[in-house]
Amino acid sequence: MAYQPPKQSLAGQIVDVVVLLVMTVGALYVPLYMGLAGAAKTPAPIENPTWEALGQNEAEQSQWAALGFPDAASANDIITARFDYTFSWAALIVMVVAVVGYFILVVRLSDKEYREVIEERFGKNGKG
Repeated sequence: MAYQPPKQSLAGQIVDVVVLLVMTVGALYVPLYMGLAGAAKTPAPIENPTWEALGQNEAEQSQWAALGFPDAASANDIITARFDYTFSWAALIVMVVAVVGYFILVVRLSDKEYREVIEERFGKNGKG
């Protein structure tokens, strides 16, 4: 007799898709809303900026205008913003522990499930 894996219902498949979709959107947007993602920028605006003082040529000026920044003063904060590349050792350690812990969890659960499938298919003594 050929092995027949258990079948999942349509409702179960829909629930799985919705849960995965919610988790994906949550993983992408929740850190943004909590202020945990995105590079921190510290603007160093220039007093009475001109396009020349900001180092922008005519082509760049027209692109800024197309983006909704018609003059140098409106684009001053964005152009002069510098990224903050500092990081926290504690956050790095927590992330490493979380990733390694997740890896161990996946390996252990996969091993358990693999053994259950083999036992279901071939029996306890490994002979089908």
